[in-house]
Amino acid sequence: MKKDNKKVIYWLFTGCILIFIMVIVGGITRLTDSGLSISNYKLITGTIPPIGKAEWQEAFELYQQYPEFQKLHSHFTLEDFKGIYFWEWLHRVIGRLIGMVFIIPFIYFLITKQLTKKTIKKCIVLLILGGFQGFLGWYMVKSGLVDMPDVSHFRLAAHLTTAFLTFAATLWVALDLIYPKKKMVDKKFRNLIIVGYIILIFQIIYGAFVAGLKAGLLHNHWPLMNEGKFMHETVYILEPFYKNLIENPSGIQFIHRTFAYIVVIFILIIWYQAKKMVLTKHQNIAVDSLFVLVGIQFLLGVLTIIYQVPLWLGVAHQVGAFFLLSAMTFTLHRFSK
Repeated sequence: MKKDNKKVIYWLFTGCILIFIMVIVGGITRLTDSGLSISNYKLITGTIPPIGKAEWQEAFELYQQYPEFQKLHSHFTLEDFKGIYFWEWLHRVIGRLIGMVFIIPFIYFLITKQLTKKTIKKCIVLLILGGFQGFLGWYMVKSGLVDMPDVSHFRLAAHLTTAFLTFAATLWVALDLIYPKKKMVDKKFRNLIIVGYIILIFQIIYGAFVAGLKAGLLHNHWPLMNEGKFMHETVYILEPFYKNLIENPSGIQFIHRTFAYIVVIFILIIWYQAKKMVLTKHQNIAVDSLFVLVGIQFLLGVLTIIYQVPLWLGVAHQVGAFFLLSAMTFTLHRFSK
């Protein structure tokens, strides 16, 4: 049987789709404040939600012992609790499903010798990334069960960014199998894309900071912040100054909204430079998709700020980031080999 065949590619793309769904559900979970509704972690039995009134009441009473209920949701009824429980439960179930979809076929492909040694090594890295992502999810939730009714924005950023990178790595391995033939590479242009990739990851991290600190609910004006100021004075009120860059919601929003211009400019440079080259069909598709998606994502970011992060816009903005990273990954791959 041929190694690294179409079945392997379909398996990898299935993983990509599931991670994409996981990120969407994760975004809804965060925006509906559902992430701390399940305070105990049961890897196997947690797959089945509470059944019957007694089990639901037991789960609700456990939730009542933690800061989120005591400080924010003390008015919640059992029915209110069921609403937030659903999203966190679905998020965790999809996480378990992703684990099964990766591990079981991987073992099957190993036994039937359908993977090359190179692909096996790459898939082991993907499995490690997936496992680490699950650990970060648990580690993130744990931070919101102690004193404050919110998870650490640092842990949220680590959890979300690892999800994005796991997806990108899975997509890259699939692309390696789809495009096995090597070609001449313009190293200078490839390095330009790598810098753009790093800039985009930085922006995604700060987007997670904004989400974790709910900084999108501040300064809901564009292109200037409140009172017609490019930089509102609340951006730099903390001492020492560096805390404004990582802990001040106003400072973090300023960085995220300002850095968006850098992302747009850099991608426009990549697109412009690419158009001066002789491109293949797929290289054209890659850079054109970057051009279109960065415009859509920038617009979604502006609307999300102006309308104070309604659920649908918050999710759309996160999905936009996901698609933009996908396009950047595809572009880097098409100009790397």
